[in-house]
Amino acid sequence: MKKLSFLLLIVSFYLGCSPQPEKESLQRIEFSDAYAERYQLTEKQLYDKILGMIVGSAIGDAMGAPTEMWSRPQIQENYGFVESLDSVNRFSSPEGTWIDSLPPGGTTDDTRWKILLSDFLQTQDTSSLDPSAFSKYILVEHQSYLRELNEVNSEDYEPYRPVLLKMGWLQEWSKVSTGYLSSNPQEYGNALGKFYGGEMVCAGLLYASSIGAYFPGNPEKAYEEAFRLSLYDIGYAKDITAMAAAMTSSAMTLNISMEEVKSSLELDPKGYFDSRLVGRSSFVWVKEAERIDLESRGLDSINSRLSLESTELAFAYQELDRKQQDMPFHAGEIFLQTLTAMYYTDFDFIQTLNFLTNYGRDNDTTAALAGGILGAYYGFERLPTKEKHLVLDVAKSKLNQDLERTAKELTAHMLGK
Repeated sequence: MKKLSFLLLIVSFYLGCSPQPEKESLQRIEFSDAYAERYQLTEKQLYDKILGMIVGSAIGDAMGAPTEMWSRPQIQENYGFVESLDSVNRFSSPEGTWIDSLPPGGTTDDTRWKILLSDFLQTQDTSSLDPSAFSKYILVEHQSYLRELNEVNSEDYEPYRPVLLKMGWLQEWSKVSTGYLSSNPQEYGNALGKFYGGEMVCAGLLYASSIGAYFPGNPEKAYEEAFRLSLYDIGYAKDITAMAAAMTSSAMTLNISMEEVKSSLELDPKGYFDSRLVGRSSFVWVKEAERIDLESRGLDSINSRLSLESTELAFAYQELDRKQQDMPFHAGEIFLQTLTAMYYTDFDFIQTLNFLTNYGRDNDTTAALAGGILGAYYGFERLPTKEKHLVLDVAKSKLNQDLERTAKELTAHMLGK
């Protein structure tokens, strides 16, 4: 037991989280404004779209989870062409599943982030989001896992394993949060520069759609607030996070076309287009997605556009291959694949997820991002029946995640109830 206690001491020191207030101390703010005047959505419509965003993202997450980070040859050899949810037979990991094997509908950290953000948003008002409060919230969550670990009393490793997975999930995030809250720019910069090895990872894209849903029908506001909360992004990844939130916000509007949702990508509150010599790097990915889609439509093929025999699909995949980065979870790569899939399939929900899942790479994240945007657009009621109920059931019965309750609570909070 002494060796195990020493190990826990080392883990605690390495994580280096200073004590933070309990979650219960974070006060919920009430509102008195008439919701219909503010958002032009009834309570039922708001709930349908929020639940659609959460469940749509979870369906994408679940579809990509079995083959996350696989190559196309690996996917084709083991699954052929993926068109439905499948069992998640993989070892657990902090960013992946926390259970070694899950039935069809099992999800990863992409869904956990939607839940965490929904919980955090319930501590905020609808005028602006507090980056410091967000940092503290993540530290509080991480600190709770550390206390949970210290409460385990066993000579065996197995009881510690699930808690260590939780701690690993937020380990990198807590270091950046600590740096941000230190009010020392150098400490924050150093922590951010080492976040996941200093790569331009898709951090903010994991929760951008939740922020977009919190500011329905107001894409410029969603952009600004997502940019404020992109504390873990570097470079133009901050712009990409904000663009994804703006798209989701637009998608939360009633009777809007997807072409109008696309137009929110042109919003540039931070003036990236004016960057000297470079311009707006993130918008290059938008134009590239449009080019790939357009050129694919100029090809002749007698097969379905979404099949292994499709000339168009082969072309689109080859063009995406040419734009691959060193890391599959690079923000630009994630954004390009997501947009290309949505354009290529004319924003069809399940076909977009099929496109992304079969492409491979970080396909649970790309499918979750697309699923969140399209889920907000179509709403829960219009999502595919089998997939949405399967995800809801597995989340609740296997992962202790009640996605419907999460949506109801966030809806009620936004209504000031």
